[in-house]
Amino acid sequence: MNILITGATGFLGGHLADACLRDGHRVRALVRSGSDTARLSSLGAGIDLVPGDLSDTASLARAAIGCDAVLHSAARVVDHGSRAQFEEANVAGTQRLLTAARAAGATRFVFVSSPSALMHLREGDRLGIDESTPYPTRFFNHYCATKAAAEQYVRAANTPRFTTCALRPRGIWGPRDHAGFLPRMIASMRAGRLPDLSGGKRVRVSLCHVDNAVDACLRATAAPAERIGGKAYFVADAEETDLWAFLTRIGALLDCPPPHPRIPVPLTRALSRAVETAWSLHPAATTSPPPLSRYMAALLTRSTTYDTGAARRDLGYDPPRTREDGVSGLLRWIHANGGAEAWTRPAGHRTATATATATDTDTDTDTDTDTDTDTDRGSTRR
Repeated sequence: MNILITGATGFLGGHLADACLRDGHRVRALVRSGSDTARLSSLGAGIDLVPGDLSDTASLARAAIGCDAVLHSAARVVDHGSRAQFEEANVAGTQRLLTAARAAGATRFVFVSSPSALMHLREGDRLGIDESTPYPTRFFNHYCATKAAAEQYVRAANTPRFTTCALRPRGIWGPRDHAGFLPRMIASMRAGRLPDLSGGKRVRVSLCHVDNAVDACLRATAAPAERIGGKAYFVADAEETDLWAFLTRIGALLDCPPPHPRIPVPLTRALSRAVETAWSLHPAATTSPPPLSRYMAALLTRSTTYDTGAARRDLGYDPPRTREDGVSGLLRWIHANGGAEAWTRPAGHRTATATATATDTDTDTDTDTDTDTDTDRGSTRR
């Protein structure tokens, strides 16, 4: 197939491009002006880079010409900014892409959504959530609300000749991720600045290795239309994860001190509200994330796991990467690419190195790329 990928200069999108090429597809990548395209350009003749972005209707039309399927992974995935900024990037951008894909004759549209589309402002632990869970009446933040809106537009666009579906991976992790939740947490651990926010509670979560997310996306491009059309699916690793034990283990393998001190969950939540409120008055509030947000605190203190039975039934999804395989592969990649310091280095400080080693690393400096860790860029950040 000819497959259009958005967000290909980022973490998940970059892995999607690699996998599509390995499977013999041709890839067209929509790339924003100023994005680092060195790694994509090194992938060979099977990939075509089209300048443009989700706000440019003409560029979307050019990118969609001749494409059979669209893998839409780009979005605004931060926890700061105005409602208008989120609406433009996540909702209007997705609507424009849907229109361009239909007009160009594409027959499949796969939207990388997020479990955050179902995230309520006030709720406790939720275990084993499945696709029967309704959208909330009051969303946690602008990101959650606009991902839900975009997802609903995608699902409603399904027709017999234009099959649409949404995938909801949570906490994507793996090699070449520099901006997701895991490198951000490890960066804080290396600096001795990550408290244990679990409050002694076992925070049970579903995470998703990037290889598993990619597998689900590719299966969604080929699954029978009558089976998946207009539906949404949770996608996760086979294993449930004890979040703080997982973070502590990865940190220990990289010689980081453990999270400390332990802070009671009620205090964390109260502090996050105070910090977020104070940050809203800061001049940088529209361009930078707060040091601690309610969203960040919720993702790090709430137990939330997902039932992937529907993806197994309809997509044939069977996570190809186990957690142990994923951890081993991540550590090999980290040590082969400069170690923990290089992995967790802020994007601006990686530019020179990334330019010299573009075939080995993914700088992930495209801030409109949805890796959707839900603790992604600015959200813990993913």
